[in-house]
Amino acid sequence: MKNKINTLVIDSNESLAKGIEKYFSSHEVINVVACLNDGEEGLQYILNNYTRIDIIIMDLILPKLDGLFILQELERRSIKKDIIIVTSFKDDDVMDEANKFGVDYYMLKPINFLNLEKRILGINAKERKELIFNQEAIIVNLLHKLGIPSHIRGYQYIKTGIAIVLSNQQMISYVTKEIYPEIAKKYNTTATRVERSIRHAIEVSWTRGDINLMEEIFGNSLDINRDKPTNAEYLLTIADRLRLNQRLVYN
Repeated sequence: MKNKINTLVIDSNESLAKGIEKYFSSHEVINVVACLNDGEEGLQYILNNYTRIDIIIMDLILPKLDGLFILQELERRSIKKDIIIVTSFKDDDVMDEANKFGVDYYMLKPINFLNLEKRILGINAKERKELIFNQEAIIVNLLHKLGIPSHIRGYQYIKTGIAIVLSNQQMISYVTKEIYPEIAKKYNTTATRVERSIRHAIEVSWTRGDINLMEEIFGNSLDINRDKPTNAEYLLTIADRLRLNQRLVYN
């Protein structure tokens, strides 16, 4: 199931803002979380809900607080969001100033909603590719440090399983019914073989891995007198570490 691209609209033209909201009201991916008509209200909404917002669509000319002020405040508070400026304002100096704050796109009014949709999806697609690349590199590095050789089948299965858990944490409750079959389908094998290979890879890891790193990651479960973690525990623990330390959000 795809995650939504939560989009905030800030524009003094109420008709335009509502038009954007209506256009995306039944969209499969893009979700308009709010339509606001002045800069002060827009900035306050961002500060209160910034973890829920992916993209901000706004004009530069707004009542109470203008778009440049909002960009400056987000920069000052280290709040990083994708920004699409939709405006009829064509001053090059102002646009150059806005560019300093990492604006992704400018669109001159009147806008075409289909073009706006393409811009939003384009930003998301680019970030997703970069995230997938960075996430895979981090997983590979960690698995090598944990002593799992890349030539054994369980290595690939664990790498894929971690990525699945990162994309949907609820999947960890359905390792046998969901994760194993999904991995098996990708590698043209069976869920039973996936389970067995992951178990073997964990056993190899337990004898070859960096003991200090394993203690750090698995904590009290790393005890010579206790069993190794289950497959599900191994996948979830590593995924949690990556999610917390790297703050990965997989769309």
